[in-house]
Amino acid sequence: MSNHNSVINSRYALSPLALCIASLVSPYVLADDSIEVIEVQGQNVNSHANLGSAEQLLTELGVDFSAAGGVSSLPILNGMMGDRVKVLVDGADITAACGNQMNPPLSYISANQVSSYQVVAGVSPVSAGGDNIAGVIQVNTIAPQYGENDTLSWHSGYLSAQYRSTNNAQAVGVGARLASDTFSLNYQGSFEDADSYEDGNGDLVLDTLYRLQNHALTAALRDDKQQLVVKLTRQKIPFQGFPNQYMDMTDNTSYGLIAQYKRTVDSGEFQAQVNYNDVKHEMGFFTDEKTGMMPMNTDAQDFSYQLNWRLNLDADTTLLLGQEYYGYRIDDWWPAIEGSMMMGPNDYVNINDGERDRYTGFVELQKQLNNNWWVSAGTRIEYVQTNAGEVQPYSDMTIGDGMNGMSGMGNMPAMNMTDPNQDAAKEFNVMDRARSNTLVDASLLLRYQISNEDELQFGLARKNRAPNLYERYSWGVSSMSTSMIGWFGDGNGYIGNPDLDPETAHTISTSYTKSAKDGQWQITANAWYTQVYDYIDVTVVGSTNRTDMPATQRNTLQFTNLDATLYGTKLEGIIRVVDSKNAGTWDLTAALTSTRGERDDSDDPLYQIMPLHSKVALEQQLGKWQNSLSWQWVDSKTRVDPRRLENQTDSYSLVNLATKATWDKLTVRLVITNLLDEYYQQPLGGVSIAQFNVDQSQGFSQLAGQGRSLNAGISYAF
Repeated sequence: MSNHNSVINSRYALSPLALCIASLVSPYVLADDSIEVIEVQGQNVNSHANLGSAEQLLTELGVDFSAAGGVSSLPILNGMMGDRVKVLVDGADITAACGNQMNPPLSYISANQVSSYQVVAGVSPVSAGGDNIAGVIQVNTIAPQYGENDTLSWHSGYLSAQYRSTNNAQAVGVGARLASDTFSLNYQGSFEDADSYEDGNGDLVLDTLYRLQNHALTAALRDDKQQLVVKLTRQKIPFQGFPNQYMDMTDNTSYGLIAQYKRTVDSGEFQAQVNYNDVKHEMGFFTDEKTGMMPMNTDAQDFSYQLNWRLNLDADTTLLLGQEYYGYRIDDWWPAIEGSMMMGPNDYVNINDGERDRYTGFVELQKQLNNNWWVSAGTRIEYVQTNAGEVQPYSDMTIGDGMNGMSGMGNMPAMNMTDPNQDAAKEFNVMDRARSNTLVDASLLLRYQISNEDELQFGLARKNRAPNLYERYSWGVSSMSTSMIGWFGDGNGYIGNPDLDPETAHTISTSYTKSAKDGQWQITANAWYTQVYDYIDVTVVGSTNRTDMPATQRNTLQFTNLDATLYGTKLEGIIRVVDSKNAGTWDLTAALTSTRGERDDSDDPLYQIMPLHSKVALEQQLGKWQNSLSWQWVDSKTRVDPRRLENQTDSYSLVNLATKATWDKLTVRLVITNLLDEYYQQPLGGVSIAQFNVDQSQGFSQLAGQGRSLNAGISYAF
C-alpha cells in the first residue's frame, strides 16, 4: 500500500468511493509523488494457504453475500445483488447459466488461485466495466513469475490442506511452476468435499453439502516490451446442495480459455484479451436430505474480446480507450421423464437459442490538476441485443400442471388441474422476441488532498444494466415452471417479461478520511445515495399454498420495472494500541455499516437489504505469529419485502478467534468461527426449502447460519 501511514492496511480503506478512485490510480503512477495514493487492490498474501471459495477474501473488503450453495453465494454491493454486480475473473465476464444462478462467476475459482482482488462499489469508473449498477468485483489469478536465467527449470510449488469441523469439509490445493527468464508455466488445482453443516443448536442444516474441483494451467511468454498469457481452466462440480432452492446442482462441468496480450508503446500501453467459457449444467436431486425427480439441463457459452489503450498525454494526464464485445448463448431445457404423464412426452424448452450480445466502447480521462486535486471523467456506450427461439411445454394436451401426481416432490407449491403453459408457449412463440437497448454510462471522480492527514473524495455516476435472459424470456406461468426460476432463495415463483427496460442508476458518493500525523490511527466516513429508474423488481400475479396455513403460502411474481432508492453510510477506523518489541503490534479495527432500500411508489423495503451491522477486531503481529479476535454484530431485520414474503430475523453476535504462524515455507493456521456456538438465522439467507420439504408445519423458515467450527489448515511452499 502506498501510504505515508505505515500502520494502516489497505483493507481498512473500504468506502465505495475510495475503492473506486484507488482502482483507477493504482495501475498508473501519478506524476506528483506528494499526493497520497490509497491502494486498495488486495494482494492475496500466501494465497496457497487459502482454500475454499473466494467469498471470505471479498467479505473482508465489505462485500455481503446472498446464501446459495456452498461455493455459489451471490455477492451484494450497496444493497444490490445478482447481475447488478459485475464480477470479472481475470477480466473475463462469465454469465450465470442457470435459472437459479447456481454457477455465478465466483464459483469458478478457488481462493488458492487468487493473486489479487478489487471491489469497486457504487461509483465505479467506466473503464472498470459496464452493464451493472451496483459496482464491479475484479478477481485476478493471472500473475506470471519468471526465473533468473534462460533455462526452463523448476521455479516453485505448494501443497495445502484444510479441514472444517462444522461440515466435515476437507480441501486440498496444489500448485507447480516451471520458469525461465522469458517463459512461465503454472498449474494450480483444488479439491473440496463437504457435508451439510450444523447450526448453533447442533441441528443439521439440510442440503448444504457439496463437492468440487478446479484446475488452471497458465503459460506466459515475455520480452522487454510485451507479454502473452494463455490460461486454460476446467471445473467439475458433481453435486452441490441448494437449501433455499427447489432444485439442486447435479453436475457443473466447464472449460475456459483466456488469452491476454500486453505491449508497452512509447505513449503508454496496449492490451488485448480474448475469453471463452463453455458450461454444461444439470439440476435435479442427489441426496435424501431433499428428494424428488426432475432433470433440468443447461448448455451455455460466453465469448468476448477487449481492446484497451492507455495513452500518457503528458506527465499529469492519462487517456484510457476501450472497445469490447461480449457474447452469450444458452439453451435451457428440462428433459421428459419416460413414462411420466406430467413431465412428458416432450422436453420442456425453457430458453431456446438464447442470445445476448453487448457491443461497447469507452473513453476516460484521468488528470492530476495540481498538488491537491485529482480528477477522472469517462463515458461508456453499450449496445445490447437479446433474442430467443420458440419454446414448448411438456405436453400439448391439457392433463395437469406438469407436476400433479409426482411422487417425491412434496416441496413443490400447490398445483392447478389445468396446464396454463400451453397458452403461454403459444403467446410467446408468436411474439417478436428480439430486443435491443442502448446504454450510456458516465462517471466523474474527484479527490482533494486537504493535507497529508486529510482527504476528501467525491463521485457521481450514471450506470445502466440491461435485463438478463431469464428476466426477459422465462415464459412459463404454471406453479412448477415459475418456481424453477429465481436466484433469490425465497421459495416464490417468477415469470419473465420481454418488455423490461434497462435499469438506470444515478449515484452520488462522498467520503472523508482523517489520519494521525504519527500514523497511529485513521478514520473514514462514507455516505452514498442511489436513485434507480426502471429498477427490475416484481409484481404479484398469483399465489399457491399446499396447506391452509398462511406460513406455507408462496407468491407467483412477474418481473417489472419501477423506481427505487437505495442509500447508506459506513464509518470505519483503525488504531494501533500497542507497538513493542516484546508484545508485537496490536491493531484495533472497527466498522459500522447501514444500508436502506425501498420502492418509490410505496416505500416498501427492497428484498435482501442487510440490516445495520458492525465488526470489531483486535489483531496482533508478533514475529512469525498473527493472531486475531473479532466480534461481529448484526441488528434484527424488521424491514422486509412483503411481495416476496421475506422473513424477519433476530439480531445476533458472532465471535471468531484465529491464529496463524509462518516458518519460511510452512504456514499453519487455526481458526474457530462462531466461538460461542450461537444460533442465528441469516438475514440474506432466504428460506430453507429443504427443511420445508421435511416439515411443512413450520412454514418457510429462514436459513440458519453455521454453528461453531474448528478450522485447521497447513500449507507448504517449495
